[in-house]
Amino acid sequence: MANGKVYLNGEFLDPERARISPMDRGFLFADGVYEVIPAFNGVLFRLDAHLQRLERSLAEVSIANPHDRAGWRRLCEEMVAANGGGNLSVYLQITRGVADKRDHAFPDPPVAPTVFLTSAPIPVPAADSLHQTRGAAAITLADTRWARCDIKSISLLPNILLRQQAVASGAVEAVLLREGLVTEGAASNVFTVHNGEVSTPPHSARILGGITRDLVVELCREHGIPVVEREIPEARLHDADEIWVSSSTKDVVPITRLNDRPVGDGRPGATWKTLSRHYIQFKRRLCGLD
Repeated sequence: MANGKVYLNGEFLDPERARISPMDRGFLFADGVYEVIPAFNGVLFRLDAHLQRLERSLAEVSIANPHDRAGWRRLCEEMVAANGGGNLSVYLQITRGVADKRDHAFPDPPVAPTVFLTSAPIPVPAADSLHQTRGAAAITLADTRWARCDIKSISLLPNILLRQQAVASGAVEAVLLREGLVTEGAASNVFTVHNGEVSTPPHSARILGGITRDLVVELCREHGIPVVEREIPEARLHDADEIWVSSSTKDVVPITRLNDRPVGDGRPGATWKTLSRHYIQFKRRLCGLD
């Protein structure tokens, strides 16, 4: 971000001045976790839910949490202010820290975690953007990732390779399949719609519990849209009336082509339009955008 600031281990500074040791375990082993928290109109969106997930990820990999909830809130708010507010995403990365030698075992005694934050602008889609009016394309791929996708790990090489296959094919996302079931996207959660009923895979070690995913489920229940958290067989994906993918920085995107074939009638569906309207209204209220 031009003229922006990053945060590294207690200091806000220009990006070119930020330095980490080559012995940092995040660099050597991808031994760390991360979060991406959107802010709209300078207001951090669903911050407590993001911080709760961060706490869980840290606990699952046995990295000591360097801040309590209030400390993270202050730091994220300072990061937003330091980069001009508005619409942006705040990226948090915490690694196990710098050890005196490269060893797979945890450092003993433990070392201080490395804490890094940066930010980037979030483009807010216009009402007439292509994704809003035409939807987007996706492909299906075998889910070749590890068995603990519920941890928001910085070890993202499998996701990168899967997403790149989608991009190379002209799609925006890869919908992943494991043992004949939909898990999630390479960088998103997945929803299907059949006869007005919304389905999404349940929380498990196979998927990352998405903050936007959970909000979509909440909004469906609040506004009387039938929704169920259940496994989605591959065949049910291919005969869906609608498919959506969700993430914190892209909201809820309708997928209107899958494997180069139309989903439903090939246009964003009625259920997505209803949900999207409620989602935008919720975001506007929470972030003072009205």
